[in-house]
Amino acid sequence: MLRHTAFGITFVLCISCVLGKTLAVLMAFKATLPGSNLMKWFGPRRQRIVVLAFTFIQIVICIVWLTSNPPHPFKNLRHFKDRIILECALGSPIGFWAVLGYIGLLALLCFILAFLARKLPDNFNELLLVASFSKSEERVCSLMGEPEEPQLFKTGDIILGGIFSFHSSWKNIESTYVHSPLALQCTSLNFRAFQFAQAMLFAIEEINNSTNLLPGIKVGYKIYDACGSTARAVRVALSLMNGNEGTATMSEKPCIGSVPAIIGLQSSSPSMAVATVIGPFHTPMVSYFATCACLSNKVRYPSFLRTIPSDYYQSRALAQMVKHFGWTWVGAIRSNNDYGNNGMATFIEIATQLGICLEYSLPFFRTDPPEQKQKIIETIKGSTSKVIIGFLSHMDMDVLIEEFAHHNLTGFQWVGTESWISDSPIAIGKGHYILDGSIGLAIRKAYVTGLREFMLDFWETTFGCIFSNIKQTGEHLEQCTGYEDLTEIKNSFHDMSLMSIFNNVYKGVYAVAHTLHSILGCEERCSNTITSHPQAVSYTKCLCTVNSTFKTKEGEEVYFNENGDPAAKYDIINWQPKKDGSVEFVTIGLYDASLPEDKQLHIDNLTLTWANNSKQVPISVCSGTCALGTRKVLQKGKPVCCYDCIPCAEGEVSNTTDSITCVRCHPEFWSNERRDGCEKKETEFLSFTEIMGSILTVSSLLGACLTATVAFIFFRHRNTPIVKANNSELSFLLLFSLTLCFLCSLTFIGRPSDWSCMLRHTAFGITFVLCISCVLGKTLAVLMAFKSTLPGSNRMKFFGPRRQKIVVLTFTSIQVVICIVWVTANPPYPFKNLRHFKDKIILECALGSPIGFWAVLGYIGLLALLCFILAILARKLPDNFNEAKFITFSMLIFCAVWMTFIPAYVSSPGKFSVAVEIFAILASSFGLLFCIFIPKCYIILLKPERNTKKNMMSKKS
Repeated sequence: MLRHTAFGITFVLCISCVLGKTLAVLMAFKATLPGSNLMKWFGPRRQRIVVLAFTFIQIVICIVWLTSNPPHPFKNLRHFKDRIILECALGSPIGFWAVLGYIGLLALLCFILAFLARKLPDNFNELLLVASFSKSEERVCSLMGEPEEPQLFKTGDIILGGIFSFHSSWKNIESTYVHSPLALQCTSLNFRAFQFAQAMLFAIEEINNSTNLLPGIKVGYKIYDACGSTARAVRVALSLMNGNEGTATMSEKPCIGSVPAIIGLQSSSPSMAVATVIGPFHTPMVSYFATCACLSNKVRYPSFLRTIPSDYYQSRALAQMVKHFGWTWVGAIRSNNDYGNNGMATFIEIATQLGICLEYSLPFFRTDPPEQKQKIIETIKGSTSKVIIGFLSHMDMDVLIEEFAHHNLTGFQWVGTESWISDSPIAIGKGHYILDGSIGLAIRKAYVTGLREFMLDFWETTFGCIFSNIKQTGEHLEQCTGYEDLTEIKNSFHDMSLMSIFNNVYKGVYAVAHTLHSILGCEERCSNTITSHPQAVSYTKCLCTVNSTFKTKEGEEVYFNENGDPAAKYDIINWQPKKDGSVEFVTIGLYDASLPEDKQLHIDNLTLTWANNSKQVPISVCSGTCALGTRKVLQKGKPVCCYDCIPCAEGEVSNTTDSITCVRCHPEFWSNERRDGCEKKETEFLSFTEIMGSILTVSSLLGACLTATVAFIFFRHRNTPIVKANNSELSFLLLFSLTLCFLCSLTFIGRPSDWSCMLRHTAFGITFVLCISCVLGKTLAVLMAFKSTLPGSNRMKFFGPRRQKIVVLTFTSIQVVICIVWVTANPPYPFKNLRHFKDKIILECALGSPIGFWAVLGYIGLLALLCFILAILARKLPDNFNEAKFITFSMLIFCAVWMTFIPAYVSSPGKFSVAVEIFAILASSFGLLFCIFIPKCYIILLKPERNTKKNMMSKKS
């Protein structure tokens, strides 16, 4: 309720006040007319009444709204399906729009009255002053602050701009906000920047003395000191654009700077700021040392060019070099500016693709407080990586290496960028031994004829003296004689190790000169229009045509690609300490981005010196190489380069080092003990040569021989009563089937084949049914024979020998049909069982159709059960005549064996299931043989006196 009512009432109060002021202006103007007394009627008291009246009306509207149907909290479930929006419902929409409409009505009324009063005199009319309707007759821009004066200046037909950091730092001055900020106080004289400026002056002097390049045109210069400050660099760049004029008239003409081009800056961050500012002036800026890849963006920096390769290539080269030496676990320290941050971002991207991980990436700037420096020291002390990527400017590196020396942090392998790797002042500075063995990328070596001699002309800087015509500054300085010996002087100003960078400055000046030469149509002599109207040069055209190719006097080809970048080529430098403690920069390789990727990097490892003056390549990995037979598993919470090596699981192998996965062997193969190769699994089946197979074979043959022996005994005594009793033909048929049962077990032994698989099951099923059919026939014969002894019984006539043979053949034929159907539909077949044992293959016979197998087995069981029941029914017949009792025992053994077989067969793996089946066949066969025929053989051989018809026909007493 509060938000809507407060909004409505306060806004109406505000607009009512504005309306009152508008009415007051109108009334006051009307009151100036003769005879008017309007102001008496609309004085301050009436103005307050108007404001209160208009506001009171809004209060009444709000009270009615709140009384009838006020706003209330509301859970909005419609707009988002996964969240609830808590908002205020309007309650009565009429009340809300009444409040809003009343505000609009008052605002419209106020606007109409103000519009009517727009032509009142300006000096009197407050409305026009507030609305800023007044305008000056002429639009003029004025320079804020004092104009910037160049440190080095020379007049000419064409003036080139230059921005160098003659000082590398400045004093921080806190602003009091009482008066304008003081000018920047530069500190720390930077001889290197003087060298860069001298390279520019040398190139300009050569151009002015040349008859082939810009003939008849004298080139001058304005060179400013940026003091290493981005803010000051922008200020002096604008001074180069406007020429330090105090005022400038607004114009519709395109903005064109007062110089055709600027040479500079050294660092990437100031270059980005200056390139952004001077872009609208269409003035090219040619940098000699700003390498940030972001400066290649022509949308943001359309007028920026450079004579040094982009960090895009340097970062890629560093990543490839780190990968070349096998370092996958490295640390990094970067300058906390655009040079370091953008360069390191590109390095990390490429390094990640190459499988390199960073343990840390620390920002650093030379003006950082001691706490930040200490944090870097502590991080490196606690690190495990031995390689540090130093993506630092030479000024930051100079400060950082002193801190390392203070804590004696040695033994790390440094990898550097072109900014400091070939910097002589760092190599001779305090703590340079920390960097011994460093490797890195450097700008290609170059030589500019005459440049060294040109720089050696600066006597005052070199010897600390002054000429006699220069006023003394209060310091005790000797007078220059002109005969000082230059060869004995050694300071950073005379260090020529940065000749490659001097060459970049030199090429930048010549690139601008060649472009101007082309634009001005210079052949024998350039157009004189440039002298009187230097603004006539189209700097936009200059920016486009600076892409033309030219060669320096040393024969080096200079060109810029579509991004304003030159060709990317680097020397690979190695810091090799000498016996006298100095450092030698040895070129050990080359990186050329124009070549195919696999040929870009070339390094001579034989000439390398590493950290601690070692000749062995340092090792810097988070985890060692995973050997064959193992795989990498990432450590939780750590980069991908930190992992544990765990052996491959059984059945899996890895045949390469540092494998991330183990490959599962083919199902017929298994891993060796080392897990580095797959070996063919041992093939297992029940063979004749193994002990168990030999025992079962012997048992089978023994059973067959015993059965044959019994048959021979029965044949020799075939005319005896005990053999004739109960159908001797069935006895011989039973013995024949038992022999087949013993022999069929041999088909289960040996290597399975198509025929053996079909034969073993069908032979087993048919022979056993034949055997049990004979036993069943004998059982029925016993029952029928006993029943026929009863008076008036003639059952034996219906179940004579012929009928018994028919019964046997019928039961056996049914099993034959079952086997034929099984073999025809889905026969058993050889099968490689790979499930039960992981390291071996079980060769066995698959059932084909399980229904067929269990039909054969079930039919055997059905006949055995029927025979067992009939034998039990005949067990109480007279003993001397009755062999049903022996059949009962044999069927009891048979059923027990096969009932035990089923669970044993199902649970036995591999060849043991075959052995169980053979054992069941042999056990049941021996049971039938021993229970039915051994007692008879006992009587025939040992008790012949009982083998008489009388004894066989007698009843149990």
